[in-house]
Amino acid sequence: MDVREKMHSGMLYNCNDETLTKEQTERLKKLYEYNSTLPDQPDKRASLLREMFAEIGDNCYVEPPLRCNWGGKHVHFGNSVYANFNLTLVDDTHIYVGDYTMFGPNVTVATAGHPILPELREQVYQYNFPVTIGRNCWIGAGAIILPGVSIGDGSVIGAGSVVTKDIPSGVVAVGNPCRILREINERDKIYYFKDRKIEL
Repeated sequence: MDVREKMHSGMLYNCNDETLTKEQTERLKKLYEYNSTLPDQPDKRASLLREMFAEIGDNCYVEPPLRCNWGGKHVHFGNSVYANFNLTLVDDTHIYVGDYTMFGPNVTVATAGHPILPELREQVYQYNFPVTIGRNCWIGAGAIILPGVSIGDGSVIGAGSVVTKDIPSGVVAVGNPCRILREINERDKIYYFKDRKIEL
C-alpha cells in the first residue's frame, strides 16, 4: 500500500513524504490566493473554491481567512454551506458537509491525529479518519470536531464544544467533551432564542 492509500485508510504514515509535501505546497498556493481576495470579488472566490475543493455546491459562502492542510483537496461541501471567518479544515482525508450547514467563526474540523507514543511522533507519523457533518447543521463558534466523527442532520453543536464522538440527528449538543443536551423539540418552533418568539 502506497503512502496516498495509507492517508485515507486510517493507517499510520509519514506525513513528510516528499511526494505529498510537494503537492501540498502547490495546493496551499491556491489557498493563499483565496485568502488574498477582496470582499467585492465574490465571483473570483467562487471560482477558486471550485478549483480547490473536491466538491462544492451552489450558493456556498466561505469568509476568508480559510485554513486547509491540503488547500481543500479532500473537502466536499453541499449547497448553501456558510462558513464564518477562520474555518480550519484539517483535510488530510475527506471532510463531508451537507447542504445548508453553517459554521460559526474559529471552527476546526480535524481529520488528522498523531500517535500517543512519543517515538512515533518524532518520526512524524500520523493517521487520518474522515469527518461527516450532515445537512442543515449549525456548528457554533470555536467548536472543534475530531477525526472520525459524524454529526447527524439538523443538529446544533454549541460554541466551544469539543466533539470526540458521533452526534445523532436532531439534537443540541454542547461541552468538552461534547454531549447531547436535548432534542430539538416543539418549543423550538415557537422560540428562536430564550423567550423570543418567532414572528416572521
